[in-house]
Amino acid sequence: MNGKNNLALGFLTMGLFMAYGFLLIYLRDFAPGKEEWVNSYSIGKHFESRLAHVHGNLFAFLNILIGFLLLFFNDKLQNVKAISWLALAGLLMPIGILSEVYFGLPPALVLIGAISMTVSVVWLGFAFLNMKTIKSNK
Repeated sequence: MNGKNNLALGFLTMGLFMAYGFLLIYLRDFAPGKEEWVNSYSIGKHFESRLAHVHGNLFAFLNILIGFLLLFFNDKLQNVKAISWLALAGLLMPIGILSEVYFGLPPALVLIGAISMTVSVVWLGFAFLNMKTIKSNK
């Protein structure tokens, strides 16, 4: 795995969380009991749902960016496969938030995903610091 799956799953995840945004718009503007939903803007399921939507799109975008960078710099970076897998595991965070909201599950996936994404981003930063550069003949 060299970034291709990060690109594919990043775009697919972004599309799903964008669609989830339409559900949030429906709940805010058109659903029966929308006033109750609007009044719970900063607490409970409403707040958690918005967190999932925002982090889902952010982590999807990070996977797209990381995937592109891993593909482009594949031969110059170390630990490409591990960074790629950790970034993909980061997608567990917004999925974990939704599993808390809709199924009442504990926040284990949230923590695993958040830690995985953070480690992948920091590790990629160090990989770029240590990147092998190609010297030109100029």
